[in-house]
Amino acid sequence: MHCIPSALPRSATTHRYGPARSNFAELFLPDGDGPHPVAVVIHGGFWKAQYGRKLMHDLCADLAAHGWAAWNLEYRRLGLRSGGGFPNTLDDVAAGIDALADHAAPLDLNRVVAIGHSAGGHLALWAATREDARVPVTAVAAQAAVSDLRMAWDLRLSRGVVVRFLGGKPEEIPDRYAAASPAERLPLRVPALLVHGARDVNVPLSMSEHFAAISGAELRVFDDEAHMGHIEPGNPMWRAVREWIR
Repeated sequence: MHCIPSALPRSATTHRYGPARSNFAELFLPDGDGPHPVAVVIHGGFWKAQYGRKLMHDLCADLAAHGWAAWNLEYRRLGLRSGGGFPNTLDDVAAGIDALADHAAPLDLNRVVAIGHSAGGHLALWAATREDARVPVTAVAAQAAVSDLRMAWDLRLSRGVVVRFLGGKPEEIPDRYAAASPAERLPLRVPALLVHGARDVNVPLSMSEHFAAISGAELRVFDDEAHMGHIEPGNPMWRAVREWIR
């Protein structure tokens, strides 16, 4: 991998992991010699091109301030010429995480936690179910995650965007739902935390309640919180994630 200059927060660098325009990640390193535990940070936005990794900059800076190397992963999304959606988005997440094995930074690859918000929570949970990964995820924290893609279609989340993401309805392409939906890739083989705000209207709490019931993942519900509080460093939902991964 090689570093490409860009306008980033202080101490962050950008690194390519593949040929597509969106195949890159930003590395936020903490102070000290390391090796540093790694948080793979995956943004949400219902897999759509108008949302990107900048959503997670504040969380990445906060992770670095608390001793974690934050690997802020970008990936191909719906609406890009490079072709987001199934299977490219999933392939990108897998390749982006595995690229950590080639990095020269002092990283502790025995401690790699995936953290994702909304659709990024879907991708973080999916990454935790990969078999024979070059860089395995050792724990996952999912923030208001789209954890069940069939349920996402039933609820018509973001106007039924899961059909665009996978290419059809569950009855039309069941194999794709089975391959892409964390709810259909159980059991989880790593510790998992689900965090959800009870006032979330983008991804309803019932999604995390359902996934916790079928997976055994720990669920923490915050009564007065909504969807976007997850990506604010001062929010109690984020503090819960940061304390849990420690």
